[in-house]
Formats: sequence, C-alpha cells, structure tokens
Amino acid sequence: MMALFLAALDQMIVAPALPSIARDLGEFNAISWVVTAYLLSSTAATPIFGKLSDLYGRRRLLLAGLLIFILGSVACALAPSMIALIIARAVQGLGGGALITLPNAVIGDVVSPRERGRYQGYFASVFALSSVAGPILGGFFAGRLSWTLIFWINLPLGLLAIHVSDRALSRLRVASRPHQIDYLGSILFAAATIGLLLALTWGGHRFAWLSPEIILLLLATAVLAFLFVWRQRVAQEPVLPLSLLANRVVRMTSLIGLLVMMLNISVTVYVPLFLELARGMSAEAAGLVLIAPLVCITLGAVIAGQYMRIVGRYKLPPMIGLALTAAALWAIGHDVQGLSLPQILICLAAVGTGLGTGFPTIMVATQNAVDPRDLGIATASHIFFRSLGGAIGVTLFAAIILGILRSRLVLPGVEATGDLTQILHQGVLTAADLPEVAAAFAVFFQAAALAALLALGCFALLKEVPLRRHSAMEAAAE
Repeated sequence: MMALFLAALDQMIVAPALPSIARDLGEFNAISWVVTAYLLSSTAATPIFGKLSDLYGRRRLLLAGLLIFILGSVACALAPSMIALIIARAVQGLGGGALITLPNAVIGDVVSPRERGRYQGYFASVFALSSVAGPILGGFFAGRLSWTLIFWINLPLGLLAIHVSDRALSRLRVASRPHQIDYLGSILFAAATIGLLLALTWGGHRFAWLSPEIILLLLATAVLAFLFVWRQRVAQEPVLPLSLLANRVVRMTSLIGLLVMMLNISVTVYVPLFLELARGMSAEAAGLVLIAPLVCITLGAVIAGQYMRIVGRYKLPPMIGLALTAAALWAIGHDVQGLSLPQILICLAAVGTGLGTGFPTIMVATQNAVDPRDLGIATASHIFFRSLGGAIGVTLFAAIILGILRSRLVLPGVEATGDLTQILHQGVLTAADLPEVAAAFAVFFQAAALAALLALGCFALLKEVPLRRHSAMEAAAE
C-alpha cells in the first residue's frame, strides 16, 4: 500500500502545479509532456516489470522500482529546464510502472483468491485517498510554497516504502529455474505501446486524426505490434506469453478492465469540465464534486471483496454494480439540464459504487485463472489494458463532445485541433451556447452508459471459475 500510494499520488498531484512549473521553467507549449512522458514510460514498463518479477522475485523488482522512482523524483525537483524535467518524469514513470503492478502481484503471492478481494478494497481506498489528497497538496505546494515539493515529498515516502518492503517481502519465493530475458520482445512492446499512446494523445489535439503524422504513428504501431507477436511466438522466455491471452478468462477480464477504466478516467476528466462549462461552477467546486464517486469506488470494492470472501464467487456484485452505473449515467444524460446538483451527486455516487465493484473482481478473476508462475505478468498485462482503456476513453469521449460542439457552435479563437480545456480557458462560450454545450455532454453521458452496458455484457459472458482457497506461495509449496 505504501508503494501503491506513491504512484497513485504522483498521478494526481502534478496537474495543479503545471502552470507554476511552466512559469518557472518556461516553454509552456511543452508542459503537457510533463504528464505524457510519465504516462508513456509507466505504461510501457508495466508488463516488463511483471515478467521480470516472475523470473527474479517481487522483492527485488519492487525495490528497484522504488529506487528508480525516487531517483526520478529527485531529478524532477532539481530539473533546471523543461526538457530536463520531461526526461526526469520519464525515468520516474519507469519506476511508477513497477509500483502500480507489483503490489497487486504480491497480494496474489501471499493471499488466496477468495480472500484477495478484501485487499483489493484496501488498494481502492489508496487510490481514493490519493485522488482527493493529490490535487489539494499539488495546489497548496504550487500556490503557497514551491512546486518542487510535489517531487521532494516522494523522497521520505519512498525511503519508508523501501524500508517496509525490504523487510516484509524477504520471505517471498524466487523462481530457481534458469532464465533468458526477451530483450527484443521488451523493446518491441515498449515501442509499440509508446507509438499507440502518442497517436491517442496527439490525435484530434496536436494533429488532426487524418494527418500524416497520426497515420504514420498508427502504421508504425501496427508493424511493431506484428513484430512483437512474431517474437513472442519464437522467444524461449516471452515477455508476454501468447498463451496468457488465449486464456478465455484473461482475455475477457482484459476487455472488461479496459472498459471499466475507460469509464472511470473519463468521468474523472469530463464531469468537472461539464460542471464548469455547462453549469458555470468554479474549478475548485467542480473538483470537490468528484469526491462522491471516488469515495464510493472504495465502497463498491469493499462490497465486492466481502462477497468474494464469503461466497467464493465474483460475478454477481459487478453485474449489479455496472447495471447501476449504466442507469446513473443514462439518468444524467437524459436530463442533463434539469437535474439539480444534489441529484447529480447521487448519480455520481452510484456510478462510483458500480465501478468499484468491478475493479477488484476482474483483478482477482485474472489472477485466479492463471498458473501461479505467471502471476506477475498476468497482473501486469491486466493493468496495461486498464491504462490503455484510460487513454482510449479520454480520446474517444473528447472526440464525441468536441465533434458535437464544433458542428453546432462557432468557437472563435479555438484551433481545429484544440481541446475542451482550451475552450474553457479562452472563454468563448456565451449564455446562448449553454444548451448546446449541455446537449454535447448529454451524448457523452449516454455513450458512457452504453460502454457500461457493454462491460456488463462482457461480465455476463465471463466464465466464473470458483476462487481458490490457497495462495500462490502455498500452491508452489505443494
């Protein structure tokens, strides 16, 4: 939980400090790379850390990830220029990929699948806490003290996490068979992931979707992905065994994870913008509204975890939860202008509760369906698809909202490849535009409801494997 808190807090604490960083270091046009560099490196590194932890043990790799994360944080705090900060953030992201993945794999090692949902509830509370504390601390440090403190704070927290992890994980098993690292496969996977994420990040914002730059990125990603699949078929120790994706449960939970994270990230990003653009709320007030779904995610995770512990199965809570999520999103979209703020808060709480039942369930289902020897890479690949879902969701729903706004409104001063935040900062909307803005966000909520129904359908098709009563370490001992 200490290691996970570091990574989760870092994802949330940076955004409020970006204006202060740009003011001190200059090169405002490159400020988005402070976030993008971390996203690219952490997502690309996730499966690689997972596979290496299967080969060399969780403790070594988690300690290495913590050390890389701390060094990257110190480099960020000391960065003399924007370029240096971006490079340091990429290094920090490499460590962050381990901090997100390996705690989940460690729980898989020491806790049986039947008890594991309870611990996933603890992890959900860590994300909820960091989601609330991160923006508050980031804004406070940047506005009252110094933005460098958002990185310096990782030093004492990271050293404490190293101390705790080094002692607590000393008894974890380490595989004794000989290994051969698939360096080429790792490079191909990282390159294909970075290419896809760059296309999703830049498409419709920096470049038009049909621009030569985006088309070339997508073609390069397709070629690299083909080469990666070929490499995994011939490598003696593949970084992502194709047999893993051939597993019906893993394949379905990967898709569900992509959809659930797509919804979670999109609600987190676009609900505050909806409240600011369509309801005229301040950024601070709109951000506080997110406390409701974030806290209720923990509630949903606890409910699902207790159900798994008592019953030994996992499909029922998320099926009820995702139906609730779809209904709540559809209710907001159906009467987007008429709902009061308390009614919106109730709907968002229902959305968070429903999504919360899904997160621990699909993680436990994935780990329960694979051989204990592949626990690390199975966990990492699942988290990779979640990260991919977040990037896809932000891009897809932005395209929907912006497409409707551009078709119905004249937005002077907003570039053809601008985004919603540019519309907000330019202040180009008038009172007469608000009904059209509300209509665009209504489509967003309705599309999100359909995505929740799709995730519900995938859950219905998911094969339910009874949860084992023994942990991976106990299985290895047998």
